[in-house]
Amino acid sequence: MVKVPQSPRPASRTSLPLLTGLLLAVATGLLIPLQGRINGALGATLDDGIAAAVVSFTTGLIVIAAIGLALPRGRAALRRILPALKKRSFPRFYVVAGGIGALFVFAQSFTVGLLGVALFTVAAVTGQTLSGLLVDRLGIGPGGKRSVTGVRILGSFLTIAAVVWAVSPRLGAASDVGSLLLPLLLPVVAGCLMSFQQAMNGTATVHYGSPIAATLVNFVAGTVILWIAWLTKVMLLGTGHALPSEWWYYLGGPMGCVFIGLAALLVRSLGVLVTGLGMIAGQLLGSLALDLLLPAPGAVVALPTILGTLLTLCAIIVATLPWPKGALSSRRPASGKQATPGGRATAKGR
Repeated sequence: MVKVPQSPRPASRTSLPLLTGLLLAVATGLLIPLQGRINGALGATLDDGIAAAVVSFTTGLIVIAAIGLALPRGRAALRRILPALKKRSFPRFYVVAGGIGALFVFAQSFTVGLLGVALFTVAAVTGQTLSGLLVDRLGIGPGGKRSVTGVRILGSFLTIAAVVWAVSPRLGAASDVGSLLLPLLLPVVAGCLMSFQQAMNGTATVHYGSPIAATLVNFVAGTVILWIAWLTKVMLLGTGHALPSEWWYYLGGPMGCVFIGLAALLVRSLGVLVTGLGMIAGQLLGSLALDLLLPAPGAVVALPTILGTLLTLCAIIVATLPWPKGALSSRRPASGKQATPGGRATAKGR
């Protein structure tokens, strides 16, 4: 179980009204499909998905480092990173959470052009929904443990069914089913790991005192991992195409800064469940909007894709919202515990 400081800094505590936090979570989720479209286009232009991920993370690292050094609160948070690690305020391997973000960006760069934004998002959401059960059970995030209920399991199975429905047009059109299933596997795995990343970043933010520090640590870890992977690839296969001159290809990294930082902040204020639900809603709505209004080459948006995506959203609601029994237990927590906005109970004074 992750230890939380006995006396957290009051100044670092952030409280948002539920509706405001949800709207912010939805807006944050909308950035993920747009980031995926940009990174996917960059990967196709460079003919190198790893190089596109390197560009995205490197530009994001530059942006968040500049923000952290420019703001007094950011500099104060950066100074708390090493003391927090030395004191083992949380497991040290949390600093490599950025590697999960690196995998997610690589998955975007490599598969969005093949799957379309909508199918990529549905696959990632499926992984995130399933892994959310395990993350809640382990209590990795700052909200503590949450039981795996029958309703949440049902919601997870509904999510899987919805994904099959959503991808059915592509399955019917594909000459080789494996050519579609294998690219889908990568965003599913990346989505599975995203729940762990958000939980770890939320916990780290409690000790750093600002999401700026957690975001910077993420980008440092992810950038190092991706540069090593890209240099290895260059030695074996050579480089891809030259970097494009269009400015919008380089917006993926700054969008990642916004997503990681706000996710870490919202997890503390709203709880993992409410934050995740809002962001997933934003991802689904944003991905459908992109594929309908600005379709990428090869993207398929048939009626089953739309209805399957909507059913996925309904399934996530079933799996994550506190239903009457859970709501009752959150109003009457066990002795020595207090309820959190996500319906969880955490020990007092921890």
